Amino acid sequence: MPEMPEVESLVRFLRPVCIGRVIAQVDLVAFSALKTYDPPLTALHGLEIEAAERHGKFIDLSAQGLHLVFHLARAGWLRWKDEVPQKPVRPSVKNPLSLRLRLDDGSGFELTEAGTQRKLAVYVTADPSSIPHVAGLGPDPLSDDFDAAAFDALLKEAGRSQLKGVLRDQKIIAGIGNAYSDEILHAAKLSPFKGANTLTDEEQARLFGAIKTELAGAMERAEGLAAKDLKGEKKAGLRVHGRKGETCPVCGDTIAEVSFHDSSLQYCPTCQTGGKKLADRRLSKLLK
Repeated sequence: MPEMPEVESLVRFLRPVCIGRVIAQVDLVAFSALKTYDPPLTALHGLEIEAAERHGKFIDLSAQGLHLVFHLARAGWLRWKDEVPQKPVRPSVKNPLSLRLRLDDGSGFELTEAGTQRKLAVYVTADPSSIPHVAGLGPDPLSDDFDAAAFDALLKEAGRSQLKGVLRDQKIIAGIGNAYSDEILHAAKLSPFKGANTLTDEEQARLFGAIKTELAGAMERAEGLAAKDLKGEKKAGLRVHGRKGETCPVCGDTIAEVSFHDSSLQYCPTCQTGGKKLADRRLSKLLK
């Protein structure tokens, strides 16, 4: 799933290639992706793109009073093309293409989504804050307003909630997903199941620092990369997420995993849980 560092990198990639260009054509292929109907997609035709911004994991292209906002969800991606085909695409359940946008110079991008689940979302609106998921976003973790005091208040509000869930909840902190929450907790040497209100001052400071450094580091590694190279860079930069059975680069222990019905997390027992293996949640359900 593209998370804040990848989405921010996509926005930075789009700015020089899109701003100042006019939208020539927008073709919707996966009708389930479009979440708004007024104004229609065709209202974007002929408008000049003026800005590219990010709201959490949402990308926002503004064009003369309208905004094309999209969320890539778990399996979506943006593919840039120097020459966008003009031939219409036939909708198909096997076709990963969700939307195609062509600019006045022939370039543009396609939004694709792998797999059978269709969660990629596209909106056309005059105000991004009218989108409920955007309006409900928590603070951006790399903003100047997100300081130690704000983080302390956030954890107090979260109460007994587990740290893994707190980091992933977009209403609490915007932009962090499954991968970077694993990386942040590993860097902070904290269990994913530790309660938010049980942290010592030192643990809280470690977690706050890890949020800032892990996300900033990921964005620095992605700086200047083309859209097609961002996925590979993200995977190469991860120390624990997606690396079950591999060696922890910090202590040498074997990276372990906890599986849920639709996702999984990875962690290092030595670094994060005092050597204790956490119970697999899927297996625990079956044994009850």
